[in-house]
Amino acid sequence: MKVRLGLNTGFALNRYPEYDAWVKLVGETLDVRVIQLTADLLSPYYPKEILAAQTKQLMAACEEYDVRIETTFTGAFTRVNHLAHPDASIRAYWVDWFKRFADLSVQLGADGMGSHFGILSFRQLSSPGLHEGAVAHNIAGWHEVAAYAKDAGLKYLLWEPMSIIREYGHTLPAARKLHAQVNGGIALPMKMCLDVDHGDPTSPDPTDTDPYAWLRTFGKESPCVHIKQSRMNKGGHWPFTAEHNADGKIQPEKVLSALRESGNDDVTLLLELSFREREPFDRNHAKDLQESVQYWRPFVKE
Repeated sequence: MKVRLGLNTGFALNRYPEYDAWVKLVGETLDVRVIQLTADLLSPYYPKEILAAQTKQLMAACEEYDVRIETTFTGAFTRVNHLAHPDASIRAYWVDWFKRFADLSVQLGADGMGSHFGILSFRQLSSPGLHEGAVAHNIAGWHEVAAYAKDAGLKYLLWEPMSIIREYGHTLPAARKLHAQVNGGIALPMKMCLDVDHGDPTSPDPTDTDPYAWLRTFGKESPCVHIKQSRMNKGGHWPFTAEHNADGKIQPEKVLSALRESGNDDVTLLLELSFREREPFDRNHAKDLQESVQYWRPFVKE
């Protein structure tokens, strides 16, 4: 199995508006070559001239520090209802947003583009008719985006199973059902971006919060996986530092074993770490990133 260690850029939000600063941290300090770029750092809805200039700056930094953008993803600013929104005009806006994001992703050299699937409102969730309709137009939106993304040059789309029913894919059966539904008749494969800290803790089935059950079940469908240290309370995107590893449940050997068991032969493990805008978390973010990379290096050389 070919495995790479990469980095989701959510950590850089509002800390590094200068591309060369965070790309240098990734490529030179951390010695990581692959990233998943979040839309928070480069919006596809910037005016054309600004977007072109910013894209040029980012690509120059990536070339200088030998960093590749393998995939792109939504982020903190874009964790919204988007293709599940109850208003058709808002859904149309987000379909267009994802098309622009696909164009940008291709310009950046990415293979795939991803997001959470959509987010239901409580009103949609409480009404069977509204719920079913929301799922249907959410899937239809992704099919439209997929057709465009294929023509643009992307190889695949990604969706991320989440931890609550409103955000889709909160249990193994729910994720399996939705994955089959969205891939039926789609122009471009929609794969998964698994997250080792997701799953519904209120589910009566303990496997729904077992990261290794998720990896064994869906690993083959996941060209990339979000990793962070996870505790039983699922309280945050913890780094792989000695403090959090002491009672964390994510162990590299078990992650790799589960992925092999799934039949995955090529995967990127993406450190998806968030650091609160509080001290000492803010000033320690680079140190904690470095310790997390060092923790995984004996197991993932590339």
